[in-house]
Amino acid sequence: MQAWATSPRLGAMGTGAPQSLLLLLLFLPMLLPRGASAGSLHSPGLSECFQVNGADYRGRQNHTGPRGTGRPCLFWDQTQQHSYSSARDPQGRWGLGAHNFCRNPDGDVQPWCYVAETEEGIYWRYCDIPTCHMPGYLGCFVDSGAPPALSGPSGTSTKLTVQVCLRFCRMKGYQLAGVEAGYACFCGSESDLARGRPAPATDCDQICFGHPGQLCGGDGRLGVYEVSVGSCQGNWTAPQGVIYSPDFPDEYGPDQNCSWALGPPGAALELTFRLFELADQRDRLELRDAASGSLLRAFDGARPPPTGTLHLRAAALLLTFRSDARGHAQGFALTYRGVQDASENPVLPKGSAQTPAVLPYGTNVSCSPWPGAPEATMRARVFSTVMAISVLLLLLLLLLLLLSLLRLLRRRSCLLAPGKGPAPLRPSQGSGRSWAVWYRRPGGVALTSPPGDSQAEGLASTYRPLSASSQSSLRSLISAL
Repeated sequence: MQAWATSPRLGAMGTGAPQSLLLLLLFLPMLLPRGASAGSLHSPGLSECFQVNGADYRGRQNHTGPRGTGRPCLFWDQTQQHSYSSARDPQGRWGLGAHNFCRNPDGDVQPWCYVAETEEGIYWRYCDIPTCHMPGYLGCFVDSGAPPALSGPSGTSTKLTVQVCLRFCRMKGYQLAGVEAGYACFCGSESDLARGRPAPATDCDQICFGHPGQLCGGDGRLGVYEVSVGSCQGNWTAPQGVIYSPDFPDEYGPDQNCSWALGPPGAALELTFRLFELADQRDRLELRDAASGSLLRAFDGARPPPTGTLHLRAAALLLTFRSDARGHAQGFALTYRGVQDASENPVLPKGSAQTPAVLPYGTNVSCSPWPGAPEATMRARVFSTVMAISVLLLLLLLLLLLLSLLRLLRRRSCLLAPGKGPAPLRPSQGSGRSWAVWYRRPGGVALTSPPGDSQAEGLASTYRPLSASSQSSLRSLISAL
């Protein structure tokens, strides 16, 4: 079966599209249009989840439906008879505890909870949490097929994931991507979404054929995303938004080299890392001042960012992410917002970190305001300083040599005047045209006048004649005259 094909209902992608198209989608990086803003991303502050399956949900919904509807959840410290309980999560990594809030401890497609067992033997349910949809996910919509909910190109894949569909629609130049029935992908624009019919979130419950931990719409239901999610480049100018690692919600791949320009309105920036999981210290995220290029912060798999809000006194940032040849991990999701007053010194919430304007490359990242530089960094700084001083001394020496040469040239100015005695240099240029060479500081004059000229002889008497050895070196010059 082809990895990416068409069906009569799914529209035109060309009959019998080759399997190589999927490989093209997997590896072709897309440039986000200038001015794009990360999604609903429209209101990232309202989202409680930044992973597509809600594994990071730490909210307080304790019923399977929103606002107290649905069935009540059991407390996690009273579910020892099941596979997941607070006893199995002593560190709280899954968010379990002495409460009955919806969670996703097993990496399922969405948060869930245990419920009182029914006569049918059902003892758990998914939770419908309106606030637990990652920014960039626009919701579940009805797709009747006539006309399709998204009117652009479409296709199917037996290896479909959310990012495979996003990448395909980015390549086609569309704003939106929709996944349906676990294997179908549609592309469209915001005008399609304006006439779309929303469906309950629980209707989009089909597992993606290419990833057991992701949902790809439902039967006649489209899960719609903005194509900016997981892009490798972009120019972000919205007042606030979210930036995801490349290929998110899939894992980022090896040999990634991505950059994002971040310039919201304001004189400073606030960043909050909602997720951060890099494979090792060779996979690195750098934050640089866009104006000066100076490195503000750097994080990797061994040095994660601090918890809480990160305050940066820069109006615009350049974020770059690179992974090595073996890099594979979930990646990161960070929210940002522009701050108007850079001089304001806000009261920092617990766990936040005030970041200086410039931090040396390689600084050990911690939650303290001024982390100390390691010994290797100090050696590098000393070496750079010595090299700079050496270059300055070399330039100064060259300048002194040039000045000395200029002074020497000025002091060796010559006077050439007709001589009245025996010619010290020969041959002469005709009868009565013998020459003598004279010099005097600071300048010289060349006179051509007949012998016996009292004015020339008076002027020459104020100069000293050159020595015989110096006159010998000028024979060729005088001969030419």
